[in-house]
Amino acid sequence: MDCKRYGLQTIWITGDTDYNRSEMNISIFNMRRRLEISLVMAIFLVSTVPVSQAQTYRIEAPVVVLNDVGFRAIVHVAGDTLGIESFTASVQGTEVSLTLNAAYGGWVAEGLMTDSSGEHEVVLRRAGTIVATSSSRSMPGWLSIFPPFMAIIVALIFKRVVPALFLGLWLGAILILGFNPAGIGMGLLDSVAVYVLGALTNPDNAAILIFTCLIGGMIGIVSKNGGMQGIVDHIVVWATSPKRGQIGTAVLGLIIFFDDYANTLVVGNTMRPVTDKLLISREKLAYIVDSTAAPVASIALITTWIGTEVGLIQASLDTMPGVTGSAYELFISSIPYSFYPILAILFVFLVAGMGRDFGPMYKAEIRARRTGQVLGPDADVDMAASSNELAPVEGKPRRWYNGGIPIGVLIATLIWGLFQTGSGDSIREIIGSADSYTSLMWAALLGASSAALLSLTQRILTIGEIVEAWYSGMKGVMFALIILVLAWSLADTTKILHTADYLVSVLGDTLNPGFVPTIVFILAAITAFSTGSSWGAMGILMPLVLPLAWAVMSTNQMTGLENYHILYSTIACVLAGSVWGDHCSPISDTTILSSMASGSDHMDHVRTQLPYAIVVGGVGLLLGTLPVGFGLPWWVSMIGTAILLAAILKIFGKSVDEEVFE
Repeated sequence: MDCKRYGLQTIWITGDTDYNRSEMNISIFNMRRRLEISLVMAIFLVSTVPVSQAQTYRIEAPVVVLNDVGFRAIVHVAGDTLGIESFTASVQGTEVSLTLNAAYGGWVAEGLMTDSSGEHEVVLRRAGTIVATSSSRSMPGWLSIFPPFMAIIVALIFKRVVPALFLGLWLGAILILGFNPAGIGMGLLDSVAVYVLGALTNPDNAAILIFTCLIGGMIGIVSKNGGMQGIVDHIVVWATSPKRGQIGTAVLGLIIFFDDYANTLVVGNTMRPVTDKLLISREKLAYIVDSTAAPVASIALITTWIGTEVGLIQASLDTMPGVTGSAYELFISSIPYSFYPILAILFVFLVAGMGRDFGPMYKAEIRARRTGQVLGPDADVDMAASSNELAPVEGKPRRWYNGGIPIGVLIATLIWGLFQTGSGDSIREIIGSADSYTSLMWAALLGASSAALLSLTQRILTIGEIVEAWYSGMKGVMFALIILVLAWSLADTTKILHTADYLVSVLGDTLNPGFVPTIVFILAAITAFSTGSSWGAMGILMPLVLPLAWAVMSTNQMTGLENYHILYSTIACVLAGSVWGDHCSPISDTTILSSMASGSDHMDHVRTQLPYAIVVGGVGLLLGTLPVGFGLPWWVSMIGTAILLAAILKIFGKSVDEEVFE
């Protein structure tokens, strides 16, 4: 019956999303009969409202809420919503009206709050009558930061990121279920069965994992087929003096941009005989290798790092309603704000080009030039990085294009994919609307396929050897994938526990948004220095600090595009701070690997690199990140910091070759 035609409100009786509509066929003989039927149906509908309301109206409150921290409940009202102003939601005496929020797909009750721990009933009322309820468990807000905090503490103490992340994940699952014997046991099971599984089955996450595996496999193939070595051989021919040797090593570090481990192993092992011949100290070689590995891989457009970084940004975006742009677009926009990685690369070329050094590095270079001793007298060298697992096949040609073509295919396919899947009138609009996950997978697939095809058609590798090389390359990124999955899973628990909301409630009104990037940089640097892992620092911090930064911006009404420099800089500072701490840390994996691949004493490498890293990091932080957070254009700071670093090197550095020949 068409109730609206006779002025009656239609009420659909629903479950979750399915609408079951019953139609009544009524034979109408005259007007009086129609009025009688209408009257009877109206009485019937009114009399059955209590029975149908439980199905018609539904309120979804969070499983866990925090004491004295506002939360929202999602309200589902089926059918006609003209009377939505008559609905209210309440908990513990706090009553709010409903508002329309497109980010949550409908009506929400904002600003609900509890003031004591325990189970609380969230009530939905219509014109004062209870029509639906939901239950939430409230707990003290400080508990919500316990999982990531414990992950950081355990990582700092035991220097192991994977156990630390898993412990944080387990604690998060326990707090969600309740801190009791059953919650402890089920929390352990849910850590894998719910959160790790959820992270793996998320389509965007799966795309990142596939991309990273494919690009790792491509690295393995181009290393085994001699393509990487062919590129190196062309650089080596040009390196005929200490200055050229250092510049050539740095250029090679830029060319092998797609993975820091591959960069370190290839450049260090290959250039070591060349730099030894040119009387360049092993400490200088290790410094150049280390400072053109992670910094390059962290900001290049398509590397093994990008999958992790974009994935972590995406995990953060899920708790940041209202942010404009995709995860990949935000990463691209953050690159100019990555002061330390960019300045670290620049400083390598300044040191090499100006031929000047200071501190322990100057003494090491003087020793090498004057005595021919590229190693210190008490050096303890570990050559374990000279692995032959991906060494080129003996007796086969080492052609540069077997490495150059796959890299070119990789980059070209990514650009094509972004334009193919995106739309708009500008590059920014195209990248922002593009399916970056699909584009990355296309690029990695075609890059690896072209490397395999080149190896096969030239009979450099057999099919079996190609598969083995691909697998060996993939093993190199496996540790990063484990960290990434655990970081995703921990991030999911912090969303449920409203960790970012608690931090905002504590800091939101007191923390100036301009200071956020600087604080994040310092926190990331401390975490990476103490754990020895930039990957671990990013995995722990990114899902935590990005929602905090966005919430602080929201609190200060600074969410317009003109203030996005704060968000871009925060993303960059998680990355830049992690790389800086990693460079300074004696327990860092890439620092250790750089020492091993370069044949340098590890502590000599740390001792000589540390002053350079401190100078570059300090200048980038104080004259780059800090003023940019308050609105100074990034390019102004970049130019200023570059000039200052050149001046510092000119004033405090000494020319090694001039000293030797005096």
